[in-house]
Amino acid sequence: MRVNIFAEDILSLKYIGCSTVAKTLYRQLSQMPDVDVSWNSNSYDFDVVHYHTFGPLSLLNRKYSHGVKILTAHSTPRVNEGNLAFCKSINNYYPDIYRKFDHIINISAPCQREIEQMLPDFPTTLIPNGIDLDYFKRDEEKRKSFREKLNIEDDEKVVLTVAQQTPRKGIYDFIELSRMYPGIRWVWVGGVPYGALSKDYLQIKQMKCLCGENTIFTGFIPDIIEAYSGADVFFMPSYAETFGLVILEALACSLPVVARGIPEFREIFGGVVQFFNNIEEAAARITDDESLRRCSIRSRAFTEQYDIKNVADMHCSLYRKLIES
Repeated sequence: MRVNIFAEDILSLKYIGCSTVAKTLYRQLSQMPDVDVSWNSNSYDFDVVHYHTFGPLSLLNRKYSHGVKILTAHSTPRVNEGNLAFCKSINNYYPDIYRKFDHIINISAPCQREIEQMLPDFPTTLIPNGIDLDYFKRDEEKRKSFREKLNIEDDEKVVLTVAQQTPRKGIYDFIELSRMYPGIRWVWVGGVPYGALSKDYLQIKQMKCLCGENTIFTGFIPDIIEAYSGADVFFMPSYAETFGLVILEALACSLPVVARGIPEFREIFGGVVQFFNNIEEAAARITDDESLRRCSIRSRAFTEQYDIKNVADMHCSLYRKLIES
């Protein structure tokens, strides 16, 4: 079975979640004996081309590629709100673009419901994101090196967020909490991959300059395990997601997670993540050390169901089914 994994991972886009997921899947498929997998190949002779983005390069490749063309719906109209400027105009193109593919993979039940509402009777399959559990695990040496780089003492409490710097990801709440608790170190890892096209680009840039010394914006870092290992709490204040990959990564690194109680998070991570609905509840969860400790005990075990080995098998089963049909 010949498979081409295609993702527009150019420039800053290589740091967004869909590119990370695509690369993880590609690496696992490369280890499977019955799969001949390529990455962003310019050849068009494949049994399956699996797209993880639908920008101009993907659509051009799709036009000429043979075989079954699959798109994983990492992005949907709902998650563009509060993330991109001019999102209403951009969202109008989604139905026509999605119809250009033969099959859509949804990564969560909320994502599936959104796609089914937008494209009734279009063929879809639900396959969640997967992570490499051999890679995502706590490392005490990396914890030490991360804190040394940022001049954080061993006994300081670190609250970590990994996300794009946009309103949809909850950056305003993160900044407000950092002001409420100056004795806690607040670290935001992630940049602005869409640049000036990001929602509230200039406003957020100005607000970051006014943050206290307890707040650090690292931008992209080459080894994300350092950040997960160096933190004590993972905070995810996002208002909308199709899945929430970074929560899964944090849990695999044995971190307690405090996340906004949006439906997608509750459906996927209910029972292992502490949820909040407003800034006061977020503060209460983050400062309750005993409750956080109890949550961290069962964090990693929860992620075993999302091991990339199992998720890759699910993809291969779908590939074969579509090829045979």
